[in-house]
Amino acid sequence: MMVRVLPIETPTLGDRSYLVHDGTSAFVVDPQRDIDRVLALALAEEVSITHIFETHVHNDYVTGGHALARVTGAAYHVNADDPVGFDRVPVRDGDIVAVGHTLRVRVIATPGHTFTHLSYALQADGEQIAVFSGGSLLYGSVGRPDLLGPAHTHDLVHHQYHSAHRLARELPETADVYPTHGFGSFCSATQSGATASTIGAESRANPALTQAEQQFVDQLLAGLDTWPAYYAHMGPANSAGPAAPDLSPPEAADAEQIRKRLADGEWVVDLRSRIAFAAGHVAGTLNFGLDGSFATYLGWLIPWGTPLTLLAETPHQVAEAQRELVRIGIDRPAAHATGDPLDWAGGQKLTSFPRATFADLAQVRHHRPVLVLDTRRNLEVAQSRIDDAVHIPLHDLPRRLHDLPEGEIWVHCAAGYRAAIAASLLAAAGRQVVAVDDDFANAAAAGLPVLRQ
Repeated sequence: MMVRVLPIETPTLGDRSYLVHDGTSAFVVDPQRDIDRVLALALAEEVSITHIFETHVHNDYVTGGHALARVTGAAYHVNADDPVGFDRVPVRDGDIVAVGHTLRVRVIATPGHTFTHLSYALQADGEQIAVFSGGSLLYGSVGRPDLLGPAHTHDLVHHQYHSAHRLARELPETADVYPTHGFGSFCSATQSGATASTIGAESRANPALTQAEQQFVDQLLAGLDTWPAYYAHMGPANSAGPAAPDLSPPEAADAEQIRKRLADGEWVVDLRSRIAFAAGHVAGTLNFGLDGSFATYLGWLIPWGTPLTLLAETPHQVAEAQRELVRIGIDRPAAHATGDPLDWAGGQKLTSFPRATFADLAQVRHHRPVLVLDTRRNLEVAQSRIDDAVHIPLHDLPRRLHDLPEGEIWVHCAAGYRAAIAASLLAAAGRQVVAVDDDFANAAAAGLPVLRQ
């Protein structure tokens, strides 16, 4: 029998959902909020979705499982021990769920990413062929154990180790591994470039399966850094049973409304590339380009609940931004405008700031003192940094703008995207800023004094 496992990628959040079927009946694992993608895939495959499985109450996105179950009538399987505010089919360790005539899904308790985390082993015609490991066993890593707070991290990291070993012990080496996290998600303890793996491959390469327990624990904990602030809102949203999103266009805003929203302290976000934004933008607007981790950083920095207006060149870009935002629980932008920044400004002069390279920075430092602001995360800076640079991680910058002394600020990150966001925040606050749009690997070659760990 032919079993099809179809990943549904959400690269901007570093996650995967899965549609699995036998040609007739299908189940879905960890669906994202925008369930139209899942429904379209099931329609294209000509299969009926009869079951939905959640590996855990997610920390990094709003689930589409509850809404998908309501639309399809599928059985919605969630851990019996998760306190949720909706009807579900409770499952526990050892349960076996029949999907169609030949597929069987075995529930395996794999605590570590959360206390109630489950993995789902897939059997077809009596053969164990795969495991959907959620935030448990990832490619070359595991899901991070610290998202429930420091009081639980010690217990969870040890649970994570033993859960990985349980999967390796109970499943054949040939079983494919299908995690939800680990493709750039902050839910992953470390990142891997792998796109496929098996239990056997992980047994030979994954630190959770090759290291002694304490060595694994010490190394994993030492490698953890901060995570996006919006994660605090995901668990409660998922436990309540989120509805399907409204992706219809928000109301249109003209130049006068944009000015008023800025004056009222609302966020007006320009979705254009950092190159276009730096060249000319409406004063006070912020740049979160759609060409990077847009939702992650916008969700991380915006004060939760702040009205949001989106500016873009085309309606399609607004729609793309909305789709990304509903995945993290920012459901309805207050307004939007499309077209050209001259239209958004309504006759007022656009503002701009320069972009530069690390070579430009090295040259300028020969002639005058400038403040260098490093907006990377703590672990990045611990590995290497420019001597005398001021370090404020991007996610801390909005509340620490007043910590920066007066004068010209040259702001950098690892590749330019975060620096552009930071530069827009600084410019909106009236600071003189230069955005370093360059790869940090070029800093030392440019002659800048780079200190390495």
